[in-house]
Amino acid sequence: MKVLIVNNTVLPAARYGGTERVIWDLGKALSLLGHKVSYLVAKGSHCPFAEKVLEYNPSIAVNTQIPEDIDVVHFNFEPDSRISKPYIITLHGNINHVHTFDRNTVFISANQAERYNGKTSVYNGLDWNNYAPVQLNQERKYFHFLGAAAWKVKNVKAAIRISKKAEEKLMVLGGHRLNFRMGFRFTPDLHVCFKGMVNDTQKQTYIQQSKGLIFPVLWHEPFGLAIIESMYFGAPVFGTPYGSLKELITPETGIVSANEHILVDAVIDASHFKSKVCHQYAADVFNATVMAKNYLSLYEHVLSGKNIHNTAPFIHAENIQRVKYLEFKP
Repeated sequence: MKVLIVNNTVLPAARYGGTERVIWDLGKALSLLGHKVSYLVAKGSHCPFAEKVLEYNPSIAVNTQIPEDIDVVHFNFEPDSRISKPYIITLHGNINHVHTFDRNTVFISANQAERYNGKTSVYNGLDWNNYAPVQLNQERKYFHFLGAAAWKVKNVKAAIRISKKAEEKLMVLGGHRLNFRMGFRFTPDLHVCFKGMVNDTQKQTYIQQSKGLIFPVLWHEPFGLAIIESMYFGAPVFGTPYGSLKELITPETGIVSANEHILVDAVIDASHFKSKVCHQYAADVFNATVMAKNYLSLYEHVLSGKNIHNTAPFIHAENIQRVKYLEFKP
């Protein structure tokens, strides 16, 4: 099968790049399964395993940029024109306004699909061969937070409070003690160490030594690569029950609650979670090969002339989230 993966960003990801990382690993897994993969992506992209890397031009209808020999097109944004080839569209983020989705939209968690009145989802998966060897017997010294700390929905403030109440050190990966990006913020707590935007090697080194990810988000997280990366390195997850968290985090790999005191107690008792169980769960369920095989079944579905959904997924006015931040009880 000849697959064209389309996105409006540069590949490979320069730093974190969640969507870029996922579609790169998807393409590689498809190639290893014997399929021909090409990319239509932003200028400056390159990929050693792709048959073609084409430059996406946002000023031209995307349908005209699809090569004739392509069998199926996998969009990672909503196309701006009618597509003549069989295609699917993966929705990677959240939409919070009245909207009707294309009938070939695929969601990245069951929760995301449900919130938009859809039924079909495929979990993100990663090529774990790109990661450092897992050292499950390494001493674990602290908890960590992984994400854009300046973004209030990620709720780093609660992660700091939880770790302080549990009398544990916290490593913040993705934030600074002094931050001006979204207003003046200074964190005086000395039990917290801020590492800024870390690269892959630094991130993996820090997670290897972590007792767990504290992730009390205040929005419906569509998926959350931070969750599966942390689990892969043996760190359980302590988060809120919003978005994908309540389906990705199992009783064996962490806990979800919108009550701070419950998360504090769970962090204090974190040693009962088994690093090996967390690692094996992430390795088995959230890997790129599983993701690629799931997408292949959807490619075959649209190649047969069928749509992913019989009726278009949608978000109506009554489904719009009216509060900026979801509830979290101190």
